[in-house]
Amino acid sequence: MSVQAVLDDIRKVPGTGEVIPIIDPATEEQISEFTDCGPEAVNDAVARAKATAESGVWSGMADYDRARVLWKIADLIDENAEVLAELESVNAGIPASQAAIITKVGSEWFRYYAGWCTKIDGIARDVNTGGLTGIESHQHVYTLREPYDVVGLIFPWNGPVFNFCAKLAPSLAAGCSSVVKPAEETPLSALVLDRILSEAGVPDGVVNMVLGYGHTAGAAITAHPDVDKVAFTGSTEVGREIVRASAASNLNKVTLELGGKSPVLIYDDADVDMAITMAAFGTFVHSGQACVCGSRIFAQRGVYERVVEGIANMANMMQLGGPKDEGVMVGPLISQKQLTRVLGYLEQGKADGNELVTGGHRLDRKGYFVHPTVVTNVDPDTSRLFQEEIFGPVVTILPFDDDDEAIALANNSTYGLAATAWTTNLGRAHRLAKRLKAGTVGLNCQMQFDHSMPFGGYKQSGWGYESGKAGIEAYLQTKIVWTQM
Repeated sequence: MSVQAVLDDIRKVPGTGEVIPIIDPATEEQISEFTDCGPEAVNDAVARAKATAESGVWSGMADYDRARVLWKIADLIDENAEVLAELESVNAGIPASQAAIITKVGSEWFRYYAGWCTKIDGIARDVNTGGLTGIESHQHVYTLREPYDVVGLIFPWNGPVFNFCAKLAPSLAAGCSSVVKPAEETPLSALVLDRILSEAGVPDGVVNMVLGYGHTAGAAITAHPDVDKVAFTGSTEVGREIVRASAASNLNKVTLELGGKSPVLIYDDADVDMAITMAAFGTFVHSGQACVCGSRIFAQRGVYERVVEGIANMANMMQLGGPKDEGVMVGPLISQKQLTRVLGYLEQGKADGNELVTGGHRLDRKGYFVHPTVVTNVDPDTSRLFQEEIFGPVVTILPFDDDDEAIALANNSTYGLAATAWTTNLGRAHRLAKRLKAGTVGLNCQMQFDHSMPFGGYKQSGWGYESGKAGIEAYLQTKIVWTQM
C-alpha cells in the first residue's frame, strides 16, 4: 500500500460531519481530507464492539490463537514499515530516521503482549473463615481476570503509530473489543494499521476505528454508556473532561497518560558534556512535542553557565527541516494552532522579562518551524514558561546550590511524569530518585523506554500505568469466586 493510496482512501471514509483537512506541517500544504464520522458512527462502532464481546469471538478465543494473531500483526507492521514511517513523517513532521525507529517500536508492542496472552492468571486459596465467625467453615476461593467488554482508545498526534500500538496491543491481548480514535491531525497511519489487523486475523467488529475531532467523536466515545473503559493519551485539560464524562455517564474506568513538565538536574560532579548533549536532545526532540521532554533544566551553580552555554550551542546546531531533508534533527510543530500557542508563550516570556539566550522565533520559511529556544531568568512561582506545558522546543534553565533547593525547584509543578538527575555520586542519585515526584526517574540517562516496564505519572500527569504487566492489567477486571467446601 502506497502513501498516495492512503491519501486517496481517507477521502472515501464515510462521515456526516465537518470536512477536516490534513496538513503537511513541513509545507503547510493540504495533502488530503476526511469527513468527521459523527455521533451515529460512534454508536455503530460501539454496538459492533459490544456484539463481538458478548459473542466471545475474540475474548473466548484460545489464548495461544490470540497470541498468534498479535504476533502476525507485528510481522505485518514490519512488512509495511516503510509506508508507515513515511506516513508518520509526512503527517506528523517527524524526521525520517526517527519515524523508522518509532515504527519498529510499534511492532514490538504486539510481540511483547503476544506473550502475555497465555499468562493472564488469577490466584486461588483454601480459606477457613471459622476464626472470624466462630463456626468451622471451609471455602475454596479463586479469582478470574476478565477483559472489559468495550474499551475506547483515544491517542494523540505526536506519535500516531507508537500510541496506536501501545494501547491496542494490551487491549487485544486482554481480550477486549475496542473503538479506536486517532487524532484528527494524524489519522493516516491508522488506516494502514486497521487494514493490518484484518489481514492478521482479528475478527470483524473487534477493533472499530472512527475518525473525527476530539470534541465530536472523542466526546461521544467517552460519554457512551456501553463503553466500559477509556484509555487516553493527551493533555491534562482533556483528561479532566474525560473524567467528567465518566462521572456523568456510567463511571467507566479511565487510564490517563497526560502532560508533563519534566525536570532535569545537572550536578557539578556529573559528566557535564554528556548531560548537556542528552538534555538538549531530550528537550528539543520532535520539537518538544513529547510529554516526557525535559523542559525544565536545573544546573548546580558551579556548572550553571557552562550548561546554559552548552544547551544554547546545541540548540543552534540542531538542523531543522522537512522529514526528508538531509541531516534533519528537529521537524516542525504539528499545526498552525500549535505554532500560535508556542509563539504566544514566548511573547509572554519576553513581556515578563525572561532572558531568551537563543531562539524565541519562527523560522523564515514555509512550515510550522520554531527555533529551539533557551530561556533563563524565570520566576519559578509565577512564570508560565516554567509552570505550564508548552509542547514546543522551549527550555528554561535555572541554577541551584544544594539538594534541597534542587528538589524544591524540580517538584514545583502540577505535573509529575518524568525526571532526570545527572551526578556521579551514587548515594545522592538514589536519594534524589526517592524525593523526585515523578512516575519515571532517570539517573544519568534520559528518555529511556522498554515495553516490559510500566509508564505513568504522578500528580496531574495521569491516572494508571501503561506498558509491562501493568499495561495489560489496565484492561482486566477481577472477579472473586467463593466455593463452599
